[in-house]
Amino acid sequence: MGCALPERRLFIRYGDHVRFVRLSPARQALAWAGGAFLVAWCLTVTSVLIMNSIGSLTMREQVKREQALFEALGRERDQAAMEALAAQERFAAAMKQISSMQSNLLALETRRHEMESEFQAAQATLSRTMDERDAAVSAAAASQDPRSEELAATLDLLTLALAETVVKRDQAATKAKEAVRLAGELEFDLRLRKSESDRILHQIEKALIASVEPLDEVLREAGLDSEAVLASAGDVHSAPKEALVGVAVSTRGMASLDDETVRANRILERLDELSHYRLALESLPLAMPVQDAFRYTSPFGRRWGRMHKGVDMAGPVGTPVYATADGVVTFAGWQNGYGRIIIVRHPFGLETRYPHLNAIRVEVGQEVARGERVGDMGNSGRSTGSHLHYEVRVNGEAVDPMGYIRAGRDLL
Repeated sequence: MGCALPERRLFIRYGDHVRFVRLSPARQALAWAGGAFLVAWCLTVTSVLIMNSIGSLTMREQVKREQALFEALGRERDQAAMEALAAQERFAAAMKQISSMQSNLLALETRRHEMESEFQAAQATLSRTMDERDAAVSAAAASQDPRSEELAATLDLLTLALAETVVKRDQAATKAKEAVRLAGELEFDLRLRKSESDRILHQIEKALIASVEPLDEVLREAGLDSEAVLASAGDVHSAPKEALVGVAVSTRGMASLDDETVRANRILERLDELSHYRLALESLPLAMPVQDAFRYTSPFGRRWGRMHKGVDMAGPVGTPVYATADGVVTFAGWQNGYGRIIIVRHPFGLETRYPHLNAIRVEVGQEVARGERVGDMGNSGRSTGSHLHYEVRVNGEAVDPMGYIRAGRDLL
């Protein structure tokens, strides 16, 4: 069987001289292998560049979508808060009207009892006067007293007084019937108001439950105790202007309103709790520290036999770095290993760190807000390339920042 690469000779002529070069099969195979390696290397480099370009575009679009979703959620949250406040105002107005109607009903009931008493007293007086008149007429007819004319005149006056009493009695009876009718109308109106207030309370309770559940899920995914965070938020942010005053309604004579008062106060407590959720979430590092195109190069956890306490996000030198939550800058300078680093302290024992920066744009003691630019990505300290080593610490212990990042995405 012949060789796949037979020996070849390459003739080279220059001037009057002719030379040849002998190409053995081994040299031809080496040349073919070198060419194939060069073509494969070019294809590999081209593929990597194309994939990086596609990844950068996809990440930029994802960041834009997340930012748009975050803004939409903010608008929906504000609208829900406005609707809850409007419903609370309507409920307070309904409670005020019910209290006024209750007072009117009690006043009418008292007046009806007074008129019944007056009617009974007038009826007794009329009966007694009629008996006295009959007795006086009988006595006058029997005695034929000369003063009978004077007695007759007196009896006429008594008859006139009795007639006026009968008229007053009839008027009192008419007023009593009108009072009973008005009391019935007020009681019916009161039942309608109670039904409307029940409907409003039910809608508010449903809205509060739907608003609190996803916020509580965000805190759990971030690894935080929601009850402890809310208690701390209430202690940190409590102020007289933010306190919600409980509803106090007079329920004299109508014990069923006690349940509505309890429900109203419970709703106010839930609204206060929702406010604490909002304050707590504003203090948690849920935002992305890098909003331009980047790629994750190293996760949180064991790496090369030691603990990697953050997440590495690689990008060009000068890429903006943003604060992920409201806080106070406690360090801004150079540290061994970290290079240029910014440390921001947040409530609830939280701390975020932004090492390997190219430039620092804040000072120690400065208050920063979520989304505020604090530095530029770089390659300072022990670093193999331009990237941000992002850390989140709770009471000094490093935790996985991706838990907070995922919680922020779920909130969006």
